[in-house]
Amino acid sequence: MEICPKCGLPKQACVCEQIVKSSQRIKVTTEKKRYGKVVTVVTGFESGIDVKKIAKALKNELACGGTHKGNTIELQGDHKKKIKELLVKHGFDEESID
Repeated sequence: MEICPKCGLPKQACVCEQIVKSSQRIKVTTEKKRYGKVVTVVTGFESGIDVKKIAKALKNELACGGTHKGNTIELQGDHKKKIKELLVKHGFDEESID
């Protein structure tokens, strides 16, 4: 059984990621890219969050393409209205999402 180096709990009971998720300030914006394409940009993730895993889950649930670059997620299309409830579903605090 593996033990988390941060909190000392077993990996199955580790709450480090949940604590980090509740203290984030996430910002959701849209940008116009080349040829008039709209991209939803989610920024504000701090270290300790698996951005790749969250990006993959959002792309599957929104049925769109996208990428993650550093601590930023870019999703193809305008998903500003739907993204907040999906991030809350993944454990982020609703008041911390702009």
